[in-house]
Amino acid sequence: MDLIYTSSLEGITPEQLEGFFVGWPNPPSPQTHLRILKGSSHVVLALDGERVVGFVNAISDGVLSAYIPLLEVLPPYQGRGVGSELMRRMLEQLEGFYMADLPCEPELAPFYERFGMRRAAGMFLRNYARQAGS
Repeated sequence: MDLIYTSSLEGITPEQLEGFFVGWPNPPSPQTHLRILKGSSHVVLALDGERVVGFVNAISDGVLSAYIPLLEVLPPYQGRGVGSELMRRMLEQLEGFYMADLPCEPELAPFYERFGMRRAAGMFLRNYARQAGS
């Protein structure tokens, strides 16, 4: 599997973003997904040919902090190190910041701990009616 990793969205179309957000009750459309990526301060994509098979994005103030809201890998590519490589590359981009935070389900914490991240208590507010974006 010869994947290409890039931080460029140049030439990326909604059609290349099909199949993500598996299991979400109200998943963003590929068009909204592209808007999410374009609105992010940092992005890393994994491509198999022309198809995006994984991505991670971050939102940052550019000074002190970054927030990593999404890391997704298409199901056929899971368990092959794609998510690990995406995270490694994203954290490399964010290494100059004081903090890089992300939310995750408890069962995913061991994955992120491999990158030096630590568990912490937090709070969140979700409006699931807006989960698909606008």
